[in-house]
Amino acid sequence: MADKAQLDAVLAQVDKDIDKSLERLFDLLRIPSISTDPAYAEHVRKAAEWLKRELDGLDFDAGVRATPGHPMVVAHGKGEGPHVLFYGHYDVQPVDPIELWDTDPFDPQLIDGRIRARGASDDKGQLMTFLEACRAWKAVTGKLPVKISILLEGEEESGSPSLPGFLEEAKAELKADVALVCDTDMWDPQTPSITTMLRGLVGEEVEITCASQDLHSGMFGNAARNPNQVLADIIASLRTPEGGVAVAGFYDGVAEVPESLKAQWATLGFDEKKFLGDVGLSLPAGEKGRPVLEQLWARPTCEINGMIGGYTGEGFKTVIPSKASAKISFRLVAGQDPKKIREAFRAHVRARVPADCEVTFKEHGGSPAIALPLDGKFLTAAKAALAEEWGKDTALTGSGGSIPVVGEFKRRLGMESLMIGFALIDDRIHSPNEKYNLESYHRGIRSWARVLASFA
Repeated sequence: MADKAQLDAVLAQVDKDIDKSLERLFDLLRIPSISTDPAYAEHVRKAAEWLKRELDGLDFDAGVRATPGHPMVVAHGKGEGPHVLFYGHYDVQPVDPIELWDTDPFDPQLIDGRIRARGASDDKGQLMTFLEACRAWKAVTGKLPVKISILLEGEEESGSPSLPGFLEEAKAELKADVALVCDTDMWDPQTPSITTMLRGLVGEEVEITCASQDLHSGMFGNAARNPNQVLADIIASLRTPEGGVAVAGFYDGVAEVPESLKAQWATLGFDEKKFLGDVGLSLPAGEKGRPVLEQLWARPTCEINGMIGGYTGEGFKTVIPSKASAKISFRLVAGQDPKKIREAFRAHVRARVPADCEVTFKEHGGSPAIALPLDGKFLTAAKAALAEEWGKDTALTGSGGSIPVVGEFKRRLGMESLMIGFALIDDRIHSPNEKYNLESYHRGIRSWARVLASFA
């Protein structure tokens, strides 16, 4: 732990410099670094170069590294003690529909305590909280409290196609004691959180073919097999009457949530009725007897994302289609093997396809779930540091979604990640009028300053 007087001086420096910190963030937000549109490639590189200059100014050894797509920014700072790798992304989503923005998405504004711009929350504001914390430590002490490396990606919003190969090539350089990932939320505006669980994913597309051509339903009805019916029966068979997933072996390796963690979640004040009511629902689905929050964070699921078969245009056409298809995704938890889940699903489907019909499958990606050890030394230190800043116990939360880079760090670098962010659920990321609260930015900087001190 760094000296308390030293930390107090660093926090005072953060407060003193907040206006200039905000100016630097605004400079970065003005760069339209949209990674998915080739027309903005020059701007993506401009953002990478801007970040390199900032890191050079903080005495990092920084470089803009080429990839088959947009560049990575890699920087190494001098320091003693534990080695941490900080990850963020500097690319942003497109701004469409532009007519729904109240202000120019690349002309950042501070409105009623909210920073409004594309990328304000996802992820430029978040990554700048860490860089500004490093700046404060350098300003006060002339050095960093620990050894810090930084990896800033330019393709996260377009699927990170270059990331796996880059990590494989640079793994000796980037491997650290722990990774710090800032692309996450707080539990609520006053409760900090560390995301300790991410669900994995298996995506599958299944197509059933029966007759060799579409058929007239009057001439062939009853006599000819209908692939819509076959597919509907298969889909209906995927769930049990109790709401579980009926695929054989699906729950192999799935552990129950520790009672201590369940108790902590129970203190968060999650309102199931409001959560469902906000989207026009009132009755929980899924596994009966399990709280909604547990189902979202710690239980695997099977969802039907799309179904296609027969005539779906305007009007009516009495046809028995030749083919029917569905897109199905499984969200996985720790202990489940994506490859085994895919094989089990396909076996489940094949067993239910009539002998005179055919089935084909198309894979749509797969990744395992991530679960951090709750007693890890870095998590324990960060949890205490965040609580000190916010005056509330740090919530250890899960995420129903996935953050692919966390899995890549684990698989390729053998490194656990601490997922700490200061975004809020109402930040409108990926939508018009994206925002990041000034308090999130200011206290995010202070929080990282404390977290780094706790590692020292």
